[in-house]
Amino acid sequence: MSGTITVNTDQPAGTISRHIYGHFAEHLGRCIYEGIWVGEDSPIPNTRGIRNDVLEALRKLSIPVLRWPGGCFADEYHWKDGVGPREQRKRMVNTHWGGVVENNHFGTHEFFDLCELLDTEPYICGNVGSGTVQEMQEWVEYMTFDGESPMANWRKENGREKPWKLKYFGVGNENWGCGGNMRAEYYADEYRRFQTYVRNYGERRLYKVAGGANVDDYHWTEVLMREAAGHMDGLSLHNYTVPGGFEIKRPALGFDEAEWFETMQLSLRMDELITRHSAIMDQYDPEKRVGMIVDEWGTWFQVEPGTNPGFLYQQNSLRDALVAGLHFHVFHRHCDRVHMANIAQTVNVLQAMILTDGADMILTPTYHVFEMFKVHQDAEALALHLETGEYEWNGESIPQVSASASRRADGTIDISLCNVDPNREAPVQLRLRGLAGTPAISGRVLTHADMNAHNTFDQPETVKPEVFEGITNISADGLSAALPPMSVVVLTLRS
Repeated sequence: MSGTITVNTDQPAGTISRHIYGHFAEHLGRCIYEGIWVGEDSPIPNTRGIRNDVLEALRKLSIPVLRWPGGCFADEYHWKDGVGPREQRKRMVNTHWGGVVENNHFGTHEFFDLCELLDTEPYICGNVGSGTVQEMQEWVEYMTFDGESPMANWRKENGREKPWKLKYFGVGNENWGCGGNMRAEYYADEYRRFQTYVRNYGERRLYKVAGGANVDDYHWTEVLMREAAGHMDGLSLHNYTVPGGFEIKRPALGFDEAEWFETMQLSLRMDELITRHSAIMDQYDPEKRVGMIVDEWGTWFQVEPGTNPGFLYQQNSLRDALVAGLHFHVFHRHCDRVHMANIAQTVNVLQAMILTDGADMILTPTYHVFEMFKVHQDAEALALHLETGEYEWNGESIPQVSASASRRADGTIDISLCNVDPNREAPVQLRLRGLAGTPAISGRVLTHADMNAHNTFDQPETVKPEVFEGITNISADGLSAALPPMSVVVLTLRS
């Protein structure tokens, strides 16, 4: 069955915040150490200790925002241990992730240096679980105060004269779990107390993010919005795509079509979660002032054989690319409420953009989706009507095609499409309503004949974007396109 997609180019449907394309880098496994930070004395080419190859690759994604230092790690991180001369910094045990000892060489100054090198906004997550109000208050002062104070003076002594530009600050992480095992009612009060001392200095205004719900804990959202909405700018939501569930987690490779279907089905559940959490938020914030911050999302599979189970290192296949595309389309549809999303994680952990092995580096299929979809950042979402066939498996079904459209500031229209069916091509008729003249159209596609296809250090370009040749019947009214099985396609229309 062919599908029909009607794009109403004269009906804007909100702005797709660039922060939806955010990233998350936690002190977990080889994300920070080895993946991003190698130290200034490393034989791996680096800029002030940060890997040059990773920097170059991440710059091409136009990363809008980077969340750090966690994750669960945030609520055991004491920031003062990570500033000052590196040889004098305290060593610490990373109790959450593998029990390894860290030397704290990557701390506040190094993180902001990374953000400046990437031209990305920092998103700091503060310690509520094992920290104090004073510790959090002094960190904010250290980072953002441009004046005379003990913390500002200490920052200057450590080599940074002017404060950094910081907007996003999370008050704790997963405080229903690894961040303290708190009840919603208790955390709401703790949030109110801690955020009071997350000060705005001068004209700087922090965007305060409250720790939100785990998956479908709607009670948590209800309590936080009822008790603390007036004290927050954003409320987080965490949801991972975990075929089989956390107790059974399945391998990242070697999966069959049953697991492929389950993964696609779970990805689409994000729409239900956002819809239901948004409905609760709307009761207390009908103006949608408080942004939903999906600051942890992505696939979670078994670790690769022979690796530290606490490092969460997994391969990344074409399946992960489709998961990313489906999630972005959901976030686009809810752009009136979803202000930010941060994939977990940037390098070497879970659904990573990049994998490293010593001096070697490869880009994952997920990386390529981020690169292809970056055209949507801060673009104007366009109203779209989709009629598509179903992808059926074992008596269940999901829509075969997912789509989204947006217009850039210069008028260029980008349409992204996902065909989740691993067996069937998806012929689609694309109707362009309200567009004058016949546009010039180009396209790119990410696909492979093998659903388990992935990039390795021996074969780093097995899955990569190619020119899309499946466009026919171009006219002022639209076009026809044949989407290959299990593919991600981006069409670009220029007047």
